[in-house]
Amino acid sequence: MKLKVLLILMLVFIVVLPAEAQCSMCRAVLETEDGGGAAKGINNGIVYLMIFPYLLVGGVGYVIYRSRKKARTQDKA
Repeated sequence: MKLKVLLILMLVFIVVLPAEAQCSMCRAVLETEDGGGAAKGINNGIVYLMIFPYLLVGGVGYVIYRSRKKARTQDKA
């Protein structure tokens, strides 16, 4: 079971799809510049900032899971 979960997590981290996180108006304004370097930088920053809410929710979920598992183990003993 643990091996299956580990393999799925590795697959999720290995297979990365490009994400376009800008709204259409921001993209239109930034792409009028030469080269589009600013648009790429802004997009990377938005994607970078999007990860923190997922990390927080995942951390809280893990703490709840661990505390419930510990309580269940103590009830059986």
